[in-house]
Amino acid sequence: MQTITQLKIEEPERKDSFLEILSDKYCRSILEAIMETPKSAIEVSHEKIIPLSTVYRRIQQLHDSKMIRTSGVITEEGKRLFLYKSKIKEVNTSFSDGKLDVQVVFNKN
Repeated sequence: MQTITQLKIEEPERKDSFLEILSDKYCRSILEAIMETPKSAIEVSHEKIIPLSTVYRRIQQLHDSKMIRTSGVITEEGKRLFLYKSKIKEVNTSFSDGKLDVQVVFNKN
């Protein structure tokens, strides 16, 4: 089975959505925090000094755009805890002759 490590985004709406999300400083900061290690929203909030409500809103936006994956664990207290990890490692963009290219490099688990 072949694993895709890169993807060129062709659809104009998808390119716009991707770039809009990446233009948000909180989304970029959250992606940076969860690039290597899955973390909870609370961990991201404390590490990046972002209000928890903002972290949850941006995580939903990133999840809807398929830029992060979600997993769950059960804590010692028996509570469900969601962990988030970035699906993307790198995004490369270029603008030449009026044409915008967006290429995504996926994060290896």
